[in-house]
Amino acid sequence: MCYGYDGEAALRQSLVDRRSLLRGSLAVLAGVGLASSGIGATAAAATTRTTGRQQVPPGLISIQLWTVRDALWGAPGYDATLTHLAQIGYPRVELALGYFGRTAAQLRQFLDGIGIRASSSHDGISGDAAALEEKIQNAVTLGQSFMVVPYLYSEREDDWKRWAEQMNVEAAAAAAAGLRYGYHNHAHEFTIDLGGGKRPWDVLTAELDPTLVHLEVDIYWAVTGGINSGDGVADPEGFTLDVIRSAPQRVLQYHVKDRHESNGDMADLGTGMIDFARIFNEHSVLEYIVENDTPDVTPQQTAEVGYRYLRKLRF
Repeated sequence: MCYGYDGEAALRQSLVDRRSLLRGSLAVLAGVGLASSGIGATAAAATTRTTGRQQVPPGLISIQLWTVRDALWGAPGYDATLTHLAQIGYPRVELALGYFGRTAAQLRQFLDGIGIRASSSHDGISGDAAALEEKIQNAVTLGQSFMVVPYLYSEREDDWKRWAEQMNVEAAAAAAAGLRYGYHNHAHEFTIDLGGGKRPWDVLTAELDPTLVHLEVDIYWAVTGGINSGDGVADPEGFTLDVIRSAPQRVLQYHVKDRHESNGDMADLGTGMIDFARIFNEHSVLEYIVENDTPDVTPQQTAEVGYRYLRKLRF
């Protein structure tokens, strides 16, 4: 799975009094000293139509650090791994797993020194207003554009509604600080039956405020959700494009992850079955994030293969 956290724990931590969190979000705005930044107008650059682009803009290529977690935790370690990503050519990373002993300011200094930017992060729903303030302040310090909720799981519709309500509140505080706030899908949002044929994806897209919350579509998981549900067996990419087109929320980020045709496992980019060119040609985004939770050989090779694939892809 992509980097996430315990959805049940998040539900238990959800605040009973949402007004308290909203009041706390005003403190977030005061703390960071930033005003609303016209996010809606800028985000319109991501569109659902043929774009005329011939390639992914190199400045929009990123990698989710969950992909290289074994190299971060073990050898060669955090600093060497991030330096290697910069040497490959990555201009951006999407953070996960914390700051590895640094403060946000110290991590920003290190990343600036190797010429790479933390443009996005995976963060769980905050347990209280203080945690929300800290999360947003850290993202501002790091110079991020995005912060994304990476994983939620429940088979109860009310849980999804409560999460959506809290994400809307958090997204308002994030927007006031100049950040875009998103949700990242897995396959189960398309396969769990909450009753009457309603799925978590239906609830989320109905409840999340499209003026505040965007979507980070994980293409592998959308394809897998379509196949597992039966709705996308004949045309997995078509199912994924329908997901993008039908959502009221803007799709501003992709997780670009391939799928082995033989067994459905994750694959290094360009070695699997997914026709990314078809999807990219139909809908452009503001960030293309390489990911493979289970690197085919080593995390370093997956990172190199993914970057080269996106640089060479034409559509």
